[in-house]
Amino acid sequence: MSEMSTKYNPQEVEKNRYSWWLEKEVFKADNKSKKNPYTIVIPPPNVTGKLHIGHAWDTTLQDMLTRYKRLQGYDVLYLPGMDHAGISTQAKVEAKLRESGILRHDLGREKFLEKAWEWKEEYAGYIREQWAKLGLGLDYSRERFTLDKGLNDAVTKIFVDHYNKGIIYRGERIINWDPAQRTALSNIEVIYKDVEGAFYHLKYFLADGSGDYLEVATTRPETLFGDTAVAVNPKDERYQKYIGKTVLLPVTGKEIPVVADDYVEMDFGSGVVKITPAHDPNDFEVGNRHNLERLIVMDESAIMNEHADKYVGQDRFTCRKNLISDLQETGVCFKIEKHVHSVGHSERSGAVVEPYLSKQWFVDMKPLAERSLENQKNEDNKVNFYPPRFENTFSGWMENIQDWCISRQLWWGHRIPAWYHNETGEVYVGVEPPKDLENYTQDEDVLDTWFSSALWPFSTLDWPNTDSEDFKRYYPNSCLVTGYDIIFFWVARMIFQGLEFTGESPFKDTLIHGLVRDEQGRKMSKSLGNGVDPMEVIEQYGADSLRYFLATNSTPGQDLRYSTEKIEASWNFINKIWNASRFVIMNLGDMKYEDINLNGKKTHADKYILTRLAKTIEDYERLFEKYEFGEASRVLYNFIWEEYCSWYIEIAKISLNGDDEEAKNSAKSVLVYVLDASLKMLHPFMPFVTEEIWQNLPHIGDSIVTSEFTKVNPELVFEKETDDMQLVQDIIVAVRNIRSEVNAPMSREIPIKIKYTNENVKEVLSSCSTYIEKFARPSELIISKEIEPLETDITRVLTGLEIYVSLADLIDIDKEKERLEKELSKLQQELDRVNKKLSNEKFVGSAPEVVVAKEKEKQAMYQEQYDTVKERIEALNNL
Repeated sequence: MSEMSTKYNPQEVEKNRYSWWLEKEVFKADNKSKKNPYTIVIPPPNVTGKLHIGHAWDTTLQDMLTRYKRLQGYDVLYLPGMDHAGISTQAKVEAKLRESGILRHDLGREKFLEKAWEWKEEYAGYIREQWAKLGLGLDYSRERFTLDKGLNDAVTKIFVDHYNKGIIYRGERIINWDPAQRTALSNIEVIYKDVEGAFYHLKYFLADGSGDYLEVATTRPETLFGDTAVAVNPKDERYQKYIGKTVLLPVTGKEIPVVADDYVEMDFGSGVVKITPAHDPNDFEVGNRHNLERLIVMDESAIMNEHADKYVGQDRFTCRKNLISDLQETGVCFKIEKHVHSVGHSERSGAVVEPYLSKQWFVDMKPLAERSLENQKNEDNKVNFYPPRFENTFSGWMENIQDWCISRQLWWGHRIPAWYHNETGEVYVGVEPPKDLENYTQDEDVLDTWFSSALWPFSTLDWPNTDSEDFKRYYPNSCLVTGYDIIFFWVARMIFQGLEFTGESPFKDTLIHGLVRDEQGRKMSKSLGNGVDPMEVIEQYGADSLRYFLATNSTPGQDLRYSTEKIEASWNFINKIWNASRFVIMNLGDMKYEDINLNGKKTHADKYILTRLAKTIEDYERLFEKYEFGEASRVLYNFIWEEYCSWYIEIAKISLNGDDEEAKNSAKSVLVYVLDASLKMLHPFMPFVTEEIWQNLPHIGDSIVTSEFTKVNPELVFEKETDDMQLVQDIIVAVRNIRSEVNAPMSREIPIKIKYTNENVKEVLSSCSTYIEKFARPSELIISKEIEPLETDITRVLTGLEIYVSLADLIDIDKEKERLEKELSKLQQELDRVNKKLSNEKFVGSAPEVVVAKEKEKQAMYQEQYDTVKERIEALNNL
């Protein structure tokens, strides 16, 4: 055995271990001799920046599952990869170029993409370094990127196949437009925030010169230049006479019709609405029904265009301010009503989203959604959600899904495989460009990032080559681990694309976790400055401490509160394991793996710890399979800390320090066997330290990563001896509690009398008396059926026995009474002080509530302590 360091130093333990694992290729899949494949493809992080604490949590859970399955003998593939993150990455690269005074259009598309690829390589390097720090067991020989050639081929095939089936189409629709990034957004890339705005009440005068007008209220008056009608409900008697007439558009004086449409709610506002078909999705539908013109009144940067009269060239919000000021002067705007309403903001840029008429590419979601919902009724092919309630989240969205706008006005991304004939405008869509390419121009747009991410579970495994060994062996994926915040963005899209193109669900299970919040429960954000850099935590406490905290402090589906105190508690647990392991290793001498023998003579304690180990393994595996990592760790923590370290190691010292060589070898064998099994259960949580310790144990194989998980051996389960040991533990704990109650130190030996009531208990007490003598510290141990208690005895009753300890032997009664009298006097002084304070009406009336409440807490605490001490004095006086 090599000697372990006297102190646990995570930096030293973790320093070179990851590169050692990679050299040994312990994470590489392909061992066909193993029973079954197990696949997790990493949710690809965006190459826009470094990993945050949420990534650390997400990947820790994945890595735990893959390490656990490897130990169980599975052929594990944990596939790494990254996402090009179209809008986000392009924004970052453009921002970097602007620092040098360069715009992307100055460079042109090809040169700009070169810069974007340089960015990708730089940040991919950072991400790999962070994966290594976290200890992720990734098979780098299969690393993928959403813009690599293989994935681009998959994306192109999907687009073309969908187009040929009529599922992808091009059309004019009102879409969500990000004027900062100048691109379309899908509905779920829009974040709605409550913003204080206003209803602007305007007069639309009739064109007949009568001076009569219709009252229109709007929150976006700058769009009125695109109004091509006002609408009323056909059943609204107030406005029957106006239907078919025309009104004058404020500012421009243009005549627009009054139309009747059921869309208008009679009891909302004035019952009259302006119709702006190019700037509102509902108005777009009304416009279609009445053949209204669609006028776009601002450009792609939300600057007012030539339709905006004298406001041309103004930003939309500047136009709003100036327009309303002018309309107030003329009396057209006669009322402004403050109004808090929900306004869409771009998830990526933060800009207020503009509903905007645009020709874009869309996915017809209805058939895909229906297939996905139907599949969830198929027990053999459905996706199992953990926790199950998130299936409702998925289903609810799919049931109410709208068509997906997939085109983006960017350069960084998968270019849409569509070309337009230069003369006829005919559209050609294909895997290969048209043969007479010189007559065509390719669509300038790229696809939504989520379009390629939706294919990730199978595109990373060489699909569309369905003969690929990787695709045949590792698809469907075994489990997807992700946060509840991207069920819509990603989980749902992977399911419908997987079903459509492979006929199978892309993964069997999906484990949903929450968000990492700060200690106050707030969402982490740059504005609050409450984010946590996982690399800084690792620098201070080590990756194992961080991983153990992340894995064990939340239940599936729930948010996690970051806590430095709990990180430190994790470190303390690892330090406990380190010290216990060091003790075991120091006592093994030159023991080899083949020297481990569990068939020899075993003590009660040996049998007890082996039985408890078997139960722990069973509970651990059951909970791990259900993704209850917190509960699995609790079972393991209690076993290691309480049963192995606090009890068994201490008991084993009796044999280790004795003269019986057989008992000594048995203790060594049990110590190392249980430690080895415990390290393997700990390994998914804390891979670095478990590998370091395991390398110092007698073992077979190169690494704990590829070792075999300890199986439960029925021949090493001893229920009777375990029950016996539980009784012995209860006796020792009872005596220790008596000592604690009267402040009698363990260093002081005391006579202990145990009266048993049946012969079975007598046999246990006789065979285990050595343990009682070691841990209860009796000066004399009397075990008898005939014991009469004395008046001064403190008694504890357990099943089948009674324990008697003489108070006179525990303490000097006179000295104890003297000590308690002094303590009572001090408590009286504290009570007098706090009672005086609380009887002062001025203090109670003027002090803050929290201060008064604190004094009342003190009063209750001191009174409780006073009463307890007084009772003990009275009890001593009665002796």
